[in-house]
Amino acid sequence: MTDPVPNQAVEDGVEDLDELSEVLPTTTFSITSYGADYPVDGLVKRMTEGDVVVPIFNAIPVEGQTAVGFQREFVWKKPQADRFIESLLLGLPVPGIFLVKELNGKLLVLDGHQRLSTLYSFYQGIFAGSEFKLENVQERWVGKTYRTLAPDDRRRLDNSIIHATIVRQDEPSEDQSSIYLIFERLNSGGTILQPQEIRVALYHGPFAALLSRLNENSDWRAMYGRKNARLKDIELILRFFALYYYGRNYRRPMKAFLNRYMAANHDLALQGEDALRSIFTQTVSAIRKGIGSDAFRPWGQVNAAVLDSVMVGVAQRIAGGPIGDIAMLEASYAGLIANDDFLDAVRRSTADEESVRTRLRLAREAFAVVA
Repeated sequence: MTDPVPNQAVEDGVEDLDELSEVLPTTTFSITSYGADYPVDGLVKRMTEGDVVVPIFNAIPVEGQTAVGFQREFVWKKPQADRFIESLLLGLPVPGIFLVKELNGKLLVLDGHQRLSTLYSFYQGIFAGSEFKLENVQERWVGKTYRTLAPDDRRRLDNSIIHATIVRQDEPSEDQSSIYLIFERLNSGGTILQPQEIRVALYHGPFAALLSRLNENSDWRAMYGRKNARLKDIELILRFFALYYYGRNYRRPMKAFLNRYMAANHDLALQGEDALRSIFTQTVSAIRKGIGSDAFRPWGQVNAAVLDSVMVGVAQRIAGGPIGDIAMLEASYAGLIANDDFLDAVRRSTADEESVRTRLRLAREAFAVVA
């Protein structure tokens, strides 16, 4: 089939025309910010106790706690980590960090993930599964671990100061939109954070963890393909849930719509794990069996607008009762993909309210007739 979307924007193998270029609505924020100086050993202690949270999946396990989410993976190589520790041992100033003060009083790391993870790893004595011995440093520290440092060196490291800028959003209170904007504008290591990387860090909790587990589903993986390093696959699961439950109330930009839903349901208070897991697994199973593994990629790449509408349409049909003739899904899908109004809604201005509502309506109608 010829791709009808020759100018479609493709990000990480997913055709998604609008979200990355969308600008969040202009609004006025009330933000409290202040500076604080922390000794290194105090920061490590707070991380160990879970009072300073690095939002990265399985990165810093704290006894009695589950992983808090997943931001960018730890990307520093050993020489970078060694040099950072050496800078502190030499008494050199290092860049500050950004922390977000949450309602429970904990501090979420907004920027400084690589530095804090390096410190934690050095104090714990493990780097990438091996003993953390300094190598790319001055001769006097080569081969040293935290525990084998000379007392004066260990004391100097413990007492080294890292400056933190701590921010808290006071208004608006229903989400963390200003913090999202700060996240979005931070450029750590030259790689811009993607929308879902920010969400899972900022709105970490049971919902973020559930999205990660659902991303392992075999039917979903067969249709989406290999895991996306920038969490686009997880974002599309979030998008399905948001549009399935609240699509009729959608208003652009899509980015803000997904932010609001993830913030509101971060603790699974709106829709619980059982409901979300059930509708997701039933939907992807039916689509794979009835339509096939290429259901989301009618023109080669995964098309986000086709994916969200087909998922919502099939899920709505499943909510009405079991599907008796799974093979009928394919005919309904073929008719949908051939519909000019549907094609228009998935190939241009895909985040506009009218485009979203049109493609969801047409998908619901197409699959509603399946017996």
